[in-house]
Amino acid sequence: EIALPNVDGEIIKLSDLRGKVVLIDFWASWCGPCRKENPNVVKAYKKYNEAGFEIYSVSLDKASAKGKWLAAIEQDGLIWDAHVSDLKGWNSAAAADYGVRSIPFTLLIDAEGKVIKSNLRGAALENELKSIFGF
Repeated sequence: EIALPNVDGEIIKLSDLRGKVVLIDFWASWCGPCRKENPNVVKAYKKYNEAGFEIYSVSLDKASAKGKWLAAIEQDGLIWDAHVSDLKGWNSAAAADYGVRSIPFTLLIDAEGKVIKSNLRGAALENELKSIFGF
């Protein structure tokens, strides 16, 4: 389980998305490769969200960079609701729990919360979602 505050300070639990296929996306506003991957993630969200796909974005930004985190969400068009962070950077409990050593780092989980694949990016993410949703 991950339960972290969203941009408004409200706790959002990963388990709140149970029943959907979820991409857990560990990233940060300062991470160039993360920001370059964001258009692919947005494209996947727009294509598959109505079919039951959600994104749970976990930022590894620090409290001193909260403004940059919020700006990156806006600038990159990250339109889903589940943006969370404890604003502890690499000391994030969620990152430790999931063994995150570098970002971007993703886990795709099924409707029951079981890991399907990890570190899916670009075409690999699209191909996996296509095989799950059939389009």
